[in-house]
Amino acid sequence: MSTNEAITRLDAAVSALGDVNVSAWSEETLKDQLGELSSVLCALDALLSRVADEVRARGLRIEEPISA
Repeated sequence: MSTNEAITRLDAAVSALGDVNVSAWSEETLKDQLGELSSVLCALDALLSRVADEVRARGLRIEEPISA
């Protein structure tokens, strides 16, 4: 996968996550989806950590963008 494609896919993932509004879910829906949601969030956390660790291992810092 090219670098540009990887960044495009990461941007799409950010957009998809931005569309998730768990506070709008009913308690029943949240309870029904909690197992799957937990699995997805844990996998996402692990992958984000791996990517960040790989960047840091190259001596670079991950910095929050300065807002305009």
